[in-house]
Amino acid sequence: MQADIQTAPLSRKAIWAGRVISALPALFLLVDGVMKLVKPAPVIKATIDLGYPESVILPLGIVLTACVVLYLVPTTSVLGAILLTGYLGGAVATHVRVEAGLFPVLFPVIFGALIWGGLWLRDGQLRAIIPLRR
Repeated sequence: MQADIQTAPLSRKAIWAGRVISALPALFLLVDGVMKLVKPAPVIKATIDLGYPESVILPLGIVLTACVVLYLVPTTSVLGAILLTGYLGGAVATHVRVEAGLFPVLFPVIFGALIWGGLWLRDGQLRAIIPLRR
């Protein structure tokens, strides 16, 4: 059963701005996911430096790549955004745990904001659910 949600009107500029804003973190995260699948030496070193065993790299790459694909497909974009938010929350927690500094902690937060901001600009149903107030 689908809810009756009035979609908010979207301008072409908003749609294209949303696509561009969505593409930036999606491309970065897709490359990150693929690099985890390929497992070059710098990825292995960075993962171990964060306190994780090498055995988690491949599963993380699969999860991240799948989440980004879900985000990029319009019919599953909200699910992808929710899953990416969880993934990025784990990145924040990891960097806080190893006391990595302000930038490594804020970087995933900024990406989360870009993911949801881009989706909000390009999705009328999401705009109807989460409207801006005047």
